[in-house]
Amino acid sequence: MEEIIFPNQIRMYRRLRGRSMQELADHLSVSLSAISKIEKGYRRVDQEQLVRVAEFLDCPLQDLFVNEQNSQQEVVQSWRREQERRNKINEKSGLKTLGAGLRQIRNEKNLTLIEVAESADMTLSVYHRIEMGQREVSDKEFKNIAKAINMEPDELREQIKALEEKGMLEEIIQRNDAKYKLLSTPRGAISAFGNANQDGVKISVYGVAGKDGDVIVEFSQETKKVQRPPQLYNKKEAYALNLCTRRLGSLLPTRSILFVDPQDVVSVGDIAVYYVTENEAKIISIREDENGQLYGLRWNPDERIEIGNNDLHNLHKVVAIYL
Repeated sequence: MEEIIFPNQIRMYRRLRGRSMQELADHLSVSLSAISKIEKGYRRVDQEQLVRVAEFLDCPLQDLFVNEQNSQQEVVQSWRREQERRNKINEKSGLKTLGAGLRQIRNEKNLTLIEVAESADMTLSVYHRIEMGQREVSDKEFKNIAKAINMEPDELREQIKALEEKGMLEEIIQRNDAKYKLLSTPRGAISAFGNANQDGVKISVYGVAGKDGDVIVEFSQETKKVQRPPQLYNKKEAYALNLCTRRLGSLLPTRSILFVDPQDVVSVGDIAVYYVTENEAKIISIREDENGQLYGLRWNPDERIEIGNNDLHNLHKVVAIYL
């Protein structure tokens, strides 16, 4: 399940609605401490939780995000100060060097992020933050990572040190810094992937409204091109869809763009594009029943979409949303 961290206005809307932190914690089935960290933008949440927060606070999803145009200035400034503080801590603790070294060695061994994360008993999100130099690593976690890439802990430390002395990690650190700055800048969207000033490859957008809230996708007829999200830079099969349906309710504006990776694995809590025919798709939220069977959910009106085991290849994961 895709996880993100973002500056938000959850606390403001919660107070406007007269709801307590404990009520929101109970709604999400998390601790009171977790809600406090989420509201401060210090704790990561997933797509399913974001949808449930918007439902609980009865507001459009995009209104939860801080943006420089209509958010309180002190909220924006507080977020920027927090990012600067974290960057300084990371520089002093050598986390950037560690992350860059792990990425270099992983690439040399032709291992993917998900392969190392799973072997090290971590979520993909946690391991990705380690390689980005944005998370500390315990001794136990380091040993698990070393084992995942078939090295002894001391051997791994020495190889990272050698790479640093050769100057082979600086370029990776610079790329990570640029990507982290892009992801952590308040823009009023889930991520600042649509930054027009960011150089990068464009991605094609498809989709027009069909019947009953479906989306008609003709890959020979793109509607426009937009900035490609960083995590899709090397994904040739990835594409983007216009959200030209209200079957996800009022949580996302109809002008939203969904970035889709058909090669990624869809899991519970994800938003996915489900192709019922070659060119007709339904935008659904992935759920799981008591028997462990995946199904899709749409709203306005509520509708359960059955997904058979032979239909899993027709599910394409939404990995980012530009509001």
